Amino acid sequence: MWMGGIVKHLINLAIAAGVYIFTKLYAGIISFNSIDFEGANLVGQILVMTFVIQWIAYIPAFLLKTEKFYDLTGSLTYIGTILFALYASGSFQNLRLGSILVGLAIIIWAIRLGSFLFMRIYKDKKDGRFDSIKTSFSQFFMTWTLQGMWVFICSSAALIAIANPSGVPINIVFIVGLLMFVFGFAIEVIADNQKSAFRSISKNKDSFINEGLWARSRHPNYFGEITLWTGITVMGISTFEGMNYLAIFSPIFSYLLLVYVSGVRLLELRGHKKWGHLKDYQDYQKDTPKLIPRIF
Repeated sequence: MWMGGIVKHLINLAIAAGVYIFTKLYAGIISFNSIDFEGANLVGQILVMTFVIQWIAYIPAFLLKTEKFYDLTGSLTYIGTILFALYASGSFQNLRLGSILVGLAIIIWAIRLGSFLFMRIYKDKKDGRFDSIKTSFSQFFMTWTLQGMWVFICSSAALIAIANPSGVPINIVFIVGLLMFVFGFAIEVIADNQKSAFRSISKNKDSFINEGLWARSRHPNYFGEITLWTGITVMGISTFEGMNYLAIFSPIFSYLLLVYVSGVRLLELRGHKKWGHLKDYQDYQKDTPKLIPRIF
């Protein structure tokens, strides 16, 4: 029995190490022409900062066996690393408006989503996904390490753009990306607010939402998030050269993570378990797109 427990811990720690190594290799490849800050590659410094913040926050979280500030820490990491990138790149000092707008888009998104998720878990008292995870030091550590990868890779296209020696130019491509961000952000906010309003009605406690944007997509909030990260990438893509283009993986990673790992997949399984026997839910599943909202 105890040997099996040790093996599980070793596997979890190995996965955490693999996640860090993969993210570090990715950062090294995409940041070949990024500026240095105090003698070291700026993007590389941000990579280390991102993971260290998660590992420090993990300590009190595990000691208290709580997940209440997990999402909040992720949002604060986005904000902190983007502000550092803007400062270290001279974007504030030299008033590089394009770089500042790219950073500001992420900061606005992180403040909104972080506060939304924190208030949700404060109200619900817990996040059921962590019930078994937070009692295992290695699995919980792996989860915090995965958050470090999520933060860095999702923001990597923006970081590469901000760390470009010339800054981000404001051109037609930038404007298209900005409009994509605004559209995706609006979809995510509206979808989250509609779901919160639906859940606040007592008669809907055990019902699934199929109104508003949720009548056009089963997961409109995730569609909005993927769209806004694509927009952020487009905003900065004019700065890309050579291996920088691999940072296009940023929105692709968001899609893979939200659809196949932590978001859509888990919610679909949970929904099928809870309402799969209902004909209304079966019809909703059949007639409503999983991700991309239907227009008509």
